[in-house]
Amino acid sequence: MKKILLYSAIAIAAIALIMWKLKSNQQHNAERTAIVKESTSGAVPVLTEAAARTSFDPTFQANGSFAAVQQINFSAESPGRITELMVKEGSVVRAGQVLARIDNQVASADLDNAEAAVSAARRDMDRYEKALASGGVTQKQVDDMKLQYQSASARLAQARKSAQNTLLKSPIDGVINAKFVELGTYLAAGTKLFEIVNISRLKLQVNVPENQVVQIHVGQEVPVTTNVFPEVTYKGKITFIAAKGDETLNYPVEIEVTNVSGKELKAGMYGTAVLDLPKREPALLVSRSAFYSGVSNNLIFVARNGKAVSRKVTSGSIYGDKVEVRDGLKEGELVITSGQVNLVEGTAVSIQKK
Repeated sequence: MKKILLYSAIAIAAIALIMWKLKSNQQHNAERTAIVKESTSGAVPVLTEAAARTSFDPTFQANGSFAAVQQINFSAESPGRITELMVKEGSVVRAGQVLARIDNQVASADLDNAEAAVSAARRDMDRYEKALASGGVTQKQVDDMKLQYQSASARLAQARKSAQNTLLKSPIDGVINAKFVELGTYLAAGTKLFEIVNISRLKLQVNVPENQVVQIHVGQEVPVTTNVFPEVTYKGKITFIAAKGDETLNYPVEIEVTNVSGKELKAGMYGTAVLDLPKREPALLVSRSAFYSGVSNNLIFVARNGKAVSRKVTSGSIYGDKVEVRDGLKEGELVITSGQVNLVEGTAVSIQKK
């Protein structure tokens, strides 16, 4: 008897569930049928939103990558063979530190010859000047000898510089990021020796849209965050804003960042600059999707009395998926955000729930 009652209760519950599901499906089908009927009657289903003045956070974030503020390719100025190599890749160097030495025999010989030539030219010039007083030589001969002395002095200066170039010294503080030569390598003038990178200061290179770039300035302090050290906020300062944007109206901006001891960033890593823009009054914002031909064309549709009305507006700043409308739209008007592909001026519309 108990089993019969149990089975009966289960059967009744199953029947009730089936009836509820059938009723739900019937209601859903009725709603879809109503939409189809409305569409076939000429009304285009659309989604809308009411234009409203909205307070928003003017903070703007820009992502980019870090580059070294100082990075040079150090090359040889004089020919010669490397006789001593003092650094390797990864070596930390200081400005003025000797990195390598090249064979200086030729440079030393040139220096000796240049010094001897200057001494001889000096003696000849003195002798000619004394002879001029007694009429033994002409003024032109004295002038020619002075020119020879000046030429010899110039060659001596060059020889001294060449002799100094046998000691290859780092021009900046930094790290040897790459080494292109080995001990015994013969160098021609201009041979690339080392890539030296100074990462004590880095620059974050980002692109900023035109509407935001006019609100920032060189010298502005900017906090910078990274994924590698999310717990650290680095101090940055804008050092460069490009005078010309690219084809997408984005402007390159450089933000110099000082590294933090123990949390050193490296060139090539990614970072995020948080640009604090000036506070603004609440603005009339609409969804970006309302601009069916793109924001730059400034064309939207509004729904009025069951019909689509084309509207030319003046767009302003873009904040994520929202666009500021500065003119051509009133607060409270219904802006069509979906379904515009089927619309022309005066098309009947049916506003749907999202």
